[in-house]
Amino acid sequence: DTRTKQICDELALDGGQDRFRSICGLPLATYFSGPKVKWILENVPGTRAAAERGDALFGNIDTWLIWWLTGGPDGGSHVTDVSNASRTMLMNLHSLEWDSWVLDVLNIPRAILPRIVPSSDSSTWGYTSQTGPFGSVIPVCGDLGDQQAALVGQTCFLPGEAKNTYGTGCFMLLNTGSRIVPSTSGLLTTLAYRLGDKPAVYALEGSIAITGALVQWLRDNLGLISSSAEIEPLANSVADNGGIYFVPAFSGLFAPYWRSDARGAIVGLTRYINKGHIARAALEATAYQTREVLEAMQKDSGVHLTALKVDGGMVYNQLLMQFQADILGVPVVRPSVAETTALGAAYAAGLA
Repeated sequence: DTRTKQICDELALDGGQDRFRSICGLPLATYFSGPKVKWILENVPGTRAAAERGDALFGNIDTWLIWWLTGGPDGGSHVTDVSNASRTMLMNLHSLEWDSWVLDVLNIPRAILPRIVPSSDSSTWGYTSQTGPFGSVIPVCGDLGDQQAALVGQTCFLPGEAKNTYGTGCFMLLNTGSRIVPSTSGLLTTLAYRLGDKPAVYALEGSIAITGALVQWLRDNLGLISSSAEIEPLANSVADNGGIYFVPAFSGLFAPYWRSDARGAIVGLTRYINKGHIARAALEATAYQTREVLEAMQKDSGVHLTALKVDGGMVYNQLLMQFQADILGVPVVRPSVAETTALGAAYAAGLA
């Protein structure tokens, strides 16, 4: 939410962009929900008073869904798991609790925050209603953030195993086990998952803002293609990119730069270039950004990948996947179930 840019800039005046990084693993950025909570409390009339009265609650989408699934206003559980909590900029990576100092700096009342729970919790947070959308009583006991769920869905349970999700954006996670690895290369240090009462597992993450969204832009804004599937045959109509490169910084650059003021560019244009070259360069932009994140991960962790597990809608694009393997120099492994986020969430619930 780029409305929070001023808040992030003001917070960075004391301690810089990494002011909270040693606590929450994240840089100050408009990407995370902590500054958004602060913005809402300061700009939406009545929310500050409601929060102080106990009439307002905060949660990411997981919190909202679990609250309604387990009864909503009639006793629903107000919880979030460690993986989702770690992406608010409010949770302490070491204690796995909301950090009092960060809450004080952001002026966010603790009372509005959900209880932090494991990603897979056999004690359950409640049950669906017999009269609800599922028509039966089902325990609600699994909760994972989007990319962390894909990590679990890809069964990256060992330190050094990594996955990359190719969707609207791209998100690469590297399992670092019980080790909290501070990043000096623009990556995020995040909770991967916590299963029951076992120790938490951590990860390094590289977030890329625009990958599949670039294909959508070519379709919707330029009319270069009429469906996303047409990008591959169009890109295959040429032998190479013709010397052009795409930097799709439509909403700034995320990892490893974290520059909200960056903007997109196409460089190397000549009269020789046709729409096939543009399509190919658009796909290659995803692979180049992924390589940049992988190099940052290897620099931070000292781990050199032997293979990259992939998932998400773009993995059906053969040209992209082959080009990705070529510039990484490692096999790219595509699963039989590409929607591994849903699979990982199901695994978490099944384990509980």
